[in-house]
Amino acid sequence: MSRVGIYGGTFDPIHNGHLQVIRQLIEKKIIDRLILVPAGQPLLRENSPVASGAQRRAMCQLALTTLPESISTHVQVNPIEILRAGPSYAIDTVEAVRASYPNDEIFLIMGADAYSKIDQWHRAAELHALVSIICINRPGFAPHGIDIAALDVSATAVRAGLSADVPEIVGAFIRENNLYDN
Repeated sequence: MSRVGIYGGTFDPIHNGHLQVIRQLIEKKIIDRLILVPAGQPLLRENSPVASGAQRRAMCQLALTTLPESISTHVQVNPIEILRAGPSYAIDTVEAVRASYPNDEIFLIMGADAYSKIDQWHRAAELHALVSIICINRPGFAPHGIDIAALDVSATAVRAGLSADVPEIVGAFIRENNLYDN
């Protein structure tokens, strides 16, 4: 039985903080395989993503190329939510992943910021019954989970031009596509 982690997020853009989480989850053998899922239409965000689903997927794929092979071979980008019409519900993604990995243990990975809102998620009780949750402590948020030396980086700061904490290949993609006006 493998431990399969679902790491969902808007990834608008994916940044070095996300990559730190990925590295630590694999290096510390917390999970065996990681499925990176860019959100389609996230409902609990104040604003819609700036980058399109296709652009966020491309940035995730580019970012993974910067990881060592010992990490990257355990990670895949899955576009299930950006290809799905309508709102993105974690429960739907979990059910689809569970169908693909019926004999494996499924984990839902999220930061403390997302975890603080989990009871507002669609079918939250069912979600808790289907997966184990790995909550990643983040600077500036009450600790609820594991400490993996998370970086104090936010996609909001990257979009605002206040942070350049993205892999260079992602930064080049952002510039080439004139994303975030910075």
